[in-house]
Amino acid sequence: MYSKTTRSISITVEPKYLEERSSPPDSNYVWAYHVRIQNSGRETVQLVTRYWRITDAFGRVQEVRGPGVVGEQPVLKPGDSFEYTSGTPLSTPSGIMVGAYQMETADGERFDAAIPAFSLDSPHQAVRLN
Repeated sequence: MYSKTTRSISITVEPKYLEERSSPPDSNYVWAYHVRIQNSGRETVQLVTRYWRITDAFGRVQEVRGPGVVGEQPVLKPGDSFEYTSGTPLSTPSGIMVGAYQMETADGERFDAAIPAFSLDSPHQAVRLN
């Protein structure tokens, strides 16, 4: 699991390689990732937009931006949490994802809550020690 906190908004991500959805001979590798967003602060916030930077094993970068997550823009009151699962395909057997959720407070202030960088590793990637 990977976790990061920004302004009392904690984001935890747990990636999982999906063997049954992947096809290594076709250079198709698929991961699910489960995200938990916890508001430990004293103000209500709304998740407005998402930004992801996905880097494959060859260093190729794909950026994804859009409103909300999984079709929602959840409002998190103090103590609330929101969880969802999504996924991403890659053409390489490993990669890295990192990003941010733009949050908005009740008074209209916006800030980025950092999503921790997390590794996408499949059993088809040779392990190399540096």
